[in-house]
Amino acid sequence: MRLQTELVKLAAWVKGKGLKVAVLFEGRDAAGKGGAIKRITEAVSPRLCQVVALSAPSERERTQWYFQRYVAHLPAAGEIALFDRSWYNRAGVERVMGFCTDEEYQEFLRTAPEFERMLIRSGIILIKYWFSVSDEEQERRFEARNRNPIKRWKLSPMDLESRKRWFDYSRAKDEMFKHTDLDDSPWYMVEADDKRRARLNCISHFLSQIDYQDLTPVELTLPDPQEPDPAYVRPPIESMRFVPNVR
Repeated sequence: MRLQTELVKLAAWVKGKGLKVAVLFEGRDAAGKGGAIKRITEAVSPRLCQVVALSAPSERERTQWYFQRYVAHLPAAGEIALFDRSWYNRAGVERVMGFCTDEEYQEFLRTAPEFERMLIRSGIILIKYWFSVSDEEQERRFEARNRNPIKRWKLSPMDLESRKRWFDYSRAKDEMFKHTDLDDSPWYMVEADDKRRARLNCISHFLSQIDYQDLTPVELTLPDPQEPDPAYVRPPIESMRFVPNVR
C-alpha cells in the first residue's frame, strides 16, 4: 500500500512534467510478470499507465519492420507504458521455437541496442526487468495452474513446450543479455521465486529510477448538492430493468 501510494505520486509527476516512461517485463513463463504489472496499475489511473500485451503478429505484421508494431504503443508525454513481453520475444520464444530465421535473430541482436538508444535519445525513460524463477518453482506454478480451472487459461501451448526446453531458453537468455545488457540500457534482474517479495522489490526499484516529487492534487472542497426541483418527477421504479440480486 505504501509503495502504491508512491506510484500515484510518480504517475502525477510523469503527467505534470510530460515524461515518457516505458517499462519492459520479460522472463520465464509463470515468473510473476503479470502479477507485478497488476500491482503497479491497480492504484494508478489507466489514462496515465497502460499495459501493452500484444498477441502473436498477424500475417501483415510479419511482413513489417520487426519493431514497427511495438513503436505504435510507445508512451507519449505524460504516459507510462508497461510492456508485458516486448520486442525481446525475438530473442526468446521466437529463437527457441524456430519462429524466426537465424538471419532475423542475428539482425535483432545487432539492431535492438541501437533501437533502444534511439528511444532514449528521443526522451523515453526505458527500464527493463527480467523476472527469474527456478525450474522447480516454475513447475510448481504450472501444476497449480493446471489444477485450478480459473487459472488454467494461463497455460498456453508455448508454456507447455517451454517445460521441455528449459536449457534452450537459458542459453537464449544468456546470449540476449550478452548483446543487450548495456550501460545505457541495462537489464535489472528480479528474483521471483517469492512472488510477494518480487513485486515489492520491483516496484521499489522502479520508483528509484525516476527522481519524482509529490504532485498529488490537493484535497478538494466538494460543492453543495443541487437543491431538489419540485417540478422533477422520477419515473416509476417498476419501469426500470434492474440486475437481479443473487444473494
